[in-house]
Amino acid sequence: MAFPATRMRRLRRTKALRELVRETSLSPAELIQPAFVVAGEGVREDVESMPGIERFSISELVAEATDVAAAGVGALLLFGVPSAKDESASGAYDDEGVVQMAVRALKGAHPDLTVITDVCLCEYTSHGHCGFVRDGEVDNDLTVELLAKTAISHAEAGADAVAPSDMMDGRVGTIRHQLDEEGHAGVPIISYSSKYASAFYGPFRDAAESTPGFGDRRSYQLDPANADEAVREAKLDLEEGADMLMVKPATPYLDVVRRVKDATRAPLAAYHVSGEYSMLKAAAANGWIDERAAVLETLTSIRRAGADAIVTYYAKEAAAWLR
Repeated sequence: MAFPATRMRRLRRTKALRELVRETSLSPAELIQPAFVVAGEGVREDVESMPGIERFSISELVAEATDVAAAGVGALLLFGVPSAKDESASGAYDDEGVVQMAVRALKGAHPDLTVITDVCLCEYTSHGHCGFVRDGEVDNDLTVELLAKTAISHAEAGADAVAPSDMMDGRVGTIRHQLDEEGHAGVPIISYSSKYASAFYGPFRDAAESTPGFGDRRSYQLDPANADEAVREAKLDLEEGADMLMVKPATPYLDVVRRVKDATRAPLAAYHVSGEYSMLKAAAANGWIDERAAVLETLTSIRRAGADAIVTYYAKEAAAWLR
């Protein structure tokens, strides 16, 4: 028998020894901070269901980006909340839309900050669905055309990467083709390849004002019971030209993170979503958990599962804890 000659605790005895054999790293460079931008001047609006998270007007977002960068976080994922919405989501691909103007301002003030834009229509449609609705259903192919227009407008504004999150079939290939045709061959696509119809998105929908006005998103987002399907989606997106993949949400789908990573070996992000964030905040506010320890353990678990990068509302806080 190995014991007592083999004693696993020997390498756990001191902090220095534990760090020497640590298998998984977590650093600010691996974190991406989501941010909500709204129209107006001097606006900072609390998101009630997400303690510590605010919606920013453009000038305030630029100021917040200074703090994000100072914490060591190198990337923002930008979501727009327009002042007006319509059935065709025209604000999404307006060259003077809130995201497009925010991208220009951010890149002017923080040229070294990586600005990633969410490419979806849900924040811009009057009905809250992620695409153009025809006869009560989201029209896949027409939506893909609008998504490509949106991605082009973001790239022309100076976005460093575009991240389609809509889950329409074929959108990555169309966006890649249009970016290349319009002179943006160097702009990568970070595809939400495995985005589930999750119950953990509620606080985000408050922040982005994107709750569907009817029905739900189960006809285009993944069934939470399926993992093989997530791998198929990821492989298809890679074939269509995705440069990086994403699994969303993160902690309830760590098995999917691992399966997608093992199946593709492609760069992979995981989105630690609003509901995950708000649960930790609520438990911490009640004194039920040590917030810092629980958050860093959670983020480490996402990295351990195979994520190269983590989108999390805790990015700025966690980066400060890690430095």
